[in-house]
Amino acid sequence: MSAPLFDTRQVRRAFSRSAASYDAAARLQRQVEARLLESLDYLDDPALDRAPPQVVLDLGCGTGHASGLLQRRWPKARIIALDLALPMLRHARDATRPRLPGLPLRNPFAATPQPVCADARALPLAEASVDVIFSNLCLQWVEDLPGVLAGFRRVLKPHGLLLFSTFGPDTLWQLRAAFAQADDAPHVSPFLDIAAVGDALVAAGFFQPVVERDLETTWYADLPALMRELRALGATNALASRRHALTGRRRFTAAAAAYEAHRAPNGLPADWEIISAMAWAPEAGTPIREHGIELAAVPVARIPIRRRR
Repeated sequence: MSAPLFDTRQVRRAFSRSAASYDAAARLQRQVEARLLESLDYLDDPALDRAPPQVVLDLGCGTGHASGLLQRRWPKARIIALDLALPMLRHARDATRPRLPGLPLRNPFAATPQPVCADARALPLAEASVDVIFSNLCLQWVEDLPGVLAGFRRVLKPHGLLLFSTFGPDTLWQLRAAFAQADDAPHVSPFLDIAAVGDALVAAGFFQPVVERDLETTWYADLPALMRELRALGATNALASRRHALTGRRRFTAAAAAYEAHRAPNGLPADWEIISAMAWAPEAGTPIREHGIELAAVPVARIPIRRRR
């Protein structure tokens, strides 16, 4: 068995620590989230003659911003706000409680998202129980995308919608190159490219996949400003092969000097490659595929039981 790419405990720790600072730093995340939410307008098209979703999963919900908007879009739906970091869910619970119109009091009658602390790799949800899976910039922390997509297939209802965004390999390439000149330790995670994301969707058995790529650039006064924002977001180095000691002043100074080669009038750029994907779960009874292999699904009721007399 190969060594894991990510240290899941470090991912949980980093996002737990950043729960209080996340919203103030999440400017790019909100932009991507808004575009992803616009894609859901397709479900509300009357021409589709499609009933509103009953159960929606916001996977990697963070502080619950998208969960609240999903609940507002579909007030009668059960919105499940799932995240690996419990402090994030505490913030989500407080942020998504609607208030009474014109009053600072909470509305006790309005539906609110249901927080669930769990791992995307092992969803604690029943088979064929979810109409829509929405996930904004979460899956880059999962190394086995085909395996996770097989789990999504399991919990989605037939013709259920999967909509997610993740980072591509051109994300933070300037930061990766700068630290590569300072030491040999990895500082930026590797990310799947758009072709690998599309292949994973097809291999998992989803149909009509649509995968898009966008490039965003954010600007910083210097390297410490970029690193402070990454820490505030919880997007720190969680590679299992990372250096566990603090980056020394000499190495950090060398990386900062190397990054200066990219300086422009707006400051230091940081590129973010955004990969967005939409796909549909297949008909009921279609075998689930994991790593290209079909997994047989046999209802327990159909398994013959021989009773001893």
